Amino acid sequence: MKEDQNSKTAFRSQNSRDTHRHEISLPSDNWSLEMLLRRLKAIDAKRDDKFASVLGAIGEFGPFQWRLVALTFIPSILSTFFMFSHHFLLTAQKPYCNTSWILEVGPNLTEDEQLNLTLPRAPNGSFLTCLMYIPVPWDLDSIIHFGLNYTETCKFGWIYPFAHTRSLINEFDLVCGNELYKETGQTVFMSGILTGSLLFGFLSDKLGRYPIILLSLLGFLIFGFGTAFVNSFYQYLFFRFFVAQSSVGYAICSVSLVMEWLVGEHRAQAVILQHCFFTIGVIFLTGFAYKVVHWRLLFLLGSMPIFPLICSIWLLRESPRWLMVRGKIEEAKKVLCYAAEVNKKTIPLNLLNELQIPGMKVTKASILDFYTNHHLFKVVLAMGCVWFTVSYISFTLSLKMNDFGLDIYFVQVVPSIAAVPARLCCIILLEYFGRKWTLNLTLFLVTFMCLFLLFLPEELKSTIILMLVLAEFSMAGTVSIFFIYTAELLPTVLRSTGLGMVSIAWTAGAISSLVIFKQTKTQLPIFFCCLCCVLALCFSSLVPETGNRPLRDSIGYCSRDSIEPKDRSKDVSTVMMAEKSMSDVATDSEVTKNTMFNAMTFKSKADSLFNMALELPNRQLPVQLPKDQPP
Repeated sequence: MKEDQNSKTAFRSQNSRDTHRHEISLPSDNWSLEMLLRRLKAIDAKRDDKFASVLGAIGEFGPFQWRLVALTFIPSILSTFFMFSHHFLLTAQKPYCNTSWILEVGPNLTEDEQLNLTLPRAPNGSFLTCLMYIPVPWDLDSIIHFGLNYTETCKFGWIYPFAHTRSLINEFDLVCGNELYKETGQTVFMSGILTGSLLFGFLSDKLGRYPIILLSLLGFLIFGFGTAFVNSFYQYLFFRFFVAQSSVGYAICSVSLVMEWLVGEHRAQAVILQHCFFTIGVIFLTGFAYKVVHWRLLFLLGSMPIFPLICSIWLLRESPRWLMVRGKIEEAKKVLCYAAEVNKKTIPLNLLNELQIPGMKVTKASILDFYTNHHLFKVVLAMGCVWFTVSYISFTLSLKMNDFGLDIYFVQVVPSIAAVPARLCCIILLEYFGRKWTLNLTLFLVTFMCLFLLFLPEELKSTIILMLVLAEFSMAGTVSIFFIYTAELLPTVLRSTGLGMVSIAWTAGAISSLVIFKQTKTQLPIFFCCLCCVLALCFSSLVPETGNRPLRDSIGYCSRDSIEPKDRSKDVSTVMMAEKSMSDVATDSEVTKNTMFNAMTFKSKADSLFNMALELPNRQLPVQLPKDQPP
């Protein structure tokens, strides 16, 4: 017995020396070995994720997943017609008072003669847009000879002789004191985003992803299609409010559904491609808005494809992860078997049985968990700050570009064209650098561009426009990374609710940008962009990396998931110390096994790193033995 204790003591000493040797030899400055460690840990994490194993058996990205992703791309394109068409419908139009009363006494007057007789002129010789001469009961010769002298505001409405398209401006006369209605439209849209993000996010976690996606598409169909038939601007605002709710609801639920059906880097690739198609939708919308002569046709073009899309929505299936956390195991197995059938795969019975957890109950969670749970509170706070920054900078850059008097079509198309390659580049960056460092990189680039704009003189108009486009390039990548990173940080049981909560920050950032930019014409809004980027970089460091890690389904996070290790050497040292504690209570066979492992000679740094990575998934917490049982 004494010899066994002595040999255990020797083994512990040897294990301690090996741990110290591993910690010293860890090549933190060697990028290739760092990537090797990360990949090995990702492979092991994937092996421990039972749901990922089932998805691997049905095919990680087979025909079913292709169909799923494709069906989410089409509404992303169509949603741009409802979200951004407002910009093209409120273009400036030069109005004149309707003075058709003079045609009763001079029916043969040309349009120029009519305006010259009935409208007063400004000092520069142009016609005033919001004043007219008071009608008089004279004949045409008297009016021409004596002229009209007394003016009043437009009494019979307005005409738009130089307008080539029918827009909201000349449809509902949003001129001459009625311009405030244009700001009201933006406020109503923000209100729809705010309420829709909370409502649809909550309903998605309660009712499921599939029914809320269907509800969002119905919202596009009813309120988007109905917008084309409104008779007043108030009706337009009413329909726009619910269209905004449907848009944000679809964005949240589609991201949640795609993320929960895919594994590994397929999640990031699918979300980024979905955002690319969203950007392509903006380009299509701009082209149609340039060619279409009536604003109602834009909503009809965006709504008509919704009909066949809803008819094929049955091809989508509910998220099996959400079904499992709600305790619907049998339904989860059915949708998984359906996906396997579409992919022409067979799920081993033992993998399906592993999904059946004995005595499993419905995972309970509420919105209050974002306050009581430390990890969730930190995620929502950090990512909300990032989303506020993204929204504020995006609106500020757009307003800055409009401030140069650029054409509305240029303002929409050029940043959209630049956004597609920016988002495609993020696929490579996410694979090699992870979520956190890629997000920090894009935020740093935006900060650099804003600092450059801060010190550029106003005379360098072309340079400023170029920097604005480059800043939009970086912002596009930030948006895609944000959705991926946030969805992976949140648990399945509260994923949509969390995305809805951080979307509130988007509304706050947009409103702040509009208020600050209109209150001052100095460089203060750009300075706030730099300040927001610095704050976002600080807050993003609070959350852990999620790249190549399995999605979490419940709110029970272990300390290692919620606290990011400061460096790899400390992480490995902690693992080794846990194994050392475990050796105190191990059986004789386990001691022998650990002795043989620790006696191995690490011939190179790469071999040492590989073996340490193999030990990571096997760490266990120390076992507490009964007091009356000897070690």
